[in-house]
Amino acid sequence: MSLTEKATFAAGCFWGVEHIFNKHHKKDGITTRVGYIGGELDNPNYQQVKTGTTNHAEACEVSFDPTKISYETLVEFFYKLHDPTTENYQGPDIGTQYRSAIFYHNEEQKAIAERVTKEVQEKHYPNARIVTKIEPATKFYDAEEYHQFYLEKNPEGYACPTHYLRW
Repeated sequence: MSLTEKATFAAGCFWGVEHIFNKHHKKDGITTRVGYIGGELDNPNYQQVKTGTTNHAEACEVSFDPTKISYETLVEFFYKLHDPTTENYQGPDIGTQYRSAIFYHNEEQKAIAERVTKEVQEKHYPNARIVTKIEPATKFYDAEEYHQFYLEKNPEGYACPTHYLRW
């Protein structure tokens, strides 16, 4: 039996975040699901979240075995795949639902997220401030089924132009 931990990241439209994590880390045994986190409404749906009024972020929850891939590796990868210097938007996706955020599940994750953020700031963004929020994870609500693995099911579907690996 393997240990499973969760890592939850928001970096703009959740379709692209999930797609890039799976493209590069499925081989490491991760599983993903997309959904909503960090807002005030119980059991939100896409129609509500997309208005930007619920304070939920579109997020990707990554389940992983820390003996196969570290939380630190996942946090650094999160920073590689989007622009963490833009507040409440990624490319044309604008609103609090598209914010850059790490939702930590325990104090160890918080410490790692803070350390990796500092390292990425110094190494990759010396002239622009990282605005990623590091917040405690709240209840994660699964997005509707058609959002799960959306870009795998719809290869020509919308992909945020800021979702690519920067280093």
